[in-house]
Amino acid sequence: MNAPLHPAVVLYPGEKPFPALAACEHFAGSEKNIRKALDLQTDLQANGRSVFDVTADCEDGAPAGHEAEHAEMVADLLLDPANRYGRLGARIHDVSHAHWRADLEIIVGRAGARVAYIVLPKVANADDALTQITAIDELRSRCNIEREIPVHVLIETPGALHEVWKIAALPHIETIDFGLMDFVSAHHGAVPGTAMRSPGQFSHPLIVRAKCEIAAAALGNGVVPSHNVTTELNDPDVARADARRARNEFGFLRMWSIHPRQIQPIVEAMRPDFAEVTQATGILLAAQNASWGPIAWEGALHDRASYRYYWDLLRRAHATGAPMPTEARHRFFSAATSH
Repeated sequence: MNAPLHPAVVLYPGEKPFPALAACEHFAGSEKNIRKALDLQTDLQANGRSVFDVTADCEDGAPAGHEAEHAEMVADLLLDPANRYGRLGARIHDVSHAHWRADLEIIVGRAGARVAYIVLPKVANADDALTQITAIDELRSRCNIEREIPVHVLIETPGALHEVWKIAALPHIETIDFGLMDFVSAHHGAVPGTAMRSPGQFSHPLIVRAKCEIAAAALGNGVVPSHNVTTELNDPDVARADARRARNEFGFLRMWSIHPRQIQPIVEAMRPDFAEVTQATGILLAAQNASWGPIAWEGALHDRASYRYYWDLLRRAHATGAPMPTEARHRFFSAATSH
């Protein structure tokens, strides 16, 4: 008897799969804070994988004049056993900074096989992003790194927002991130400071427009939209509420954290709830039993169009460590069946 066909094989034949990323990206600058974050990945792991990524910051996190030493420290950590899940990325300097190429030479040259992704900040347009992506590819070729290195691009200016669809369509792009505070500052006082935090960040028309455009461009190009930080550090519920609004009202599937207390609330707010996961499990199990033909489920017709929606939901649940029925885990995410 043939084994049942996995949804990854049936539902997206020949297509690039949508990235199944952790729902939280935690930024840390110093070696001490990066190591703490890597340890926390183990404390919060689910199903043997980290539920959040760590980004080592070589831009704002690097002391002026000591950029090379900072990048060397990040490369050391990428190769360190503490990076046990392989989910440590790096934010390099922007294309106008004198050290950005050296950042890549050090990090990709030494640890290109281990870096989870490279974050490109302050791009002014698609050409800026392409310049740095091309440099990454040239380094990969020179260093015989066969794996693709995913790229995350920060949208922080009106010019970058204007070209966000072009940027999202560039090679190797995995996420499009919104840098809210720089974006507000780039408006020269025309957007008030209250738009840097809630509730203003979800109501000011220019900020709402930017978030909608970023999410639409990312999702329209098969990459993950990532939401900006919450500046409130003492009350984790603020980050939870921001993450929930970003997910439910604007379509963001990932959010930054700048304090360890924010990580778990963001992950929980971004997860599908158990009722959705249970429904998706029932529909997909029945579909797999029917060899992925149309089925009737609780009085409604389902076919491959809706199967794709529920499969994406299950993948997101798995990536965020959400509770999941045992049969779904066994059928779709065990070592023997996962794709």
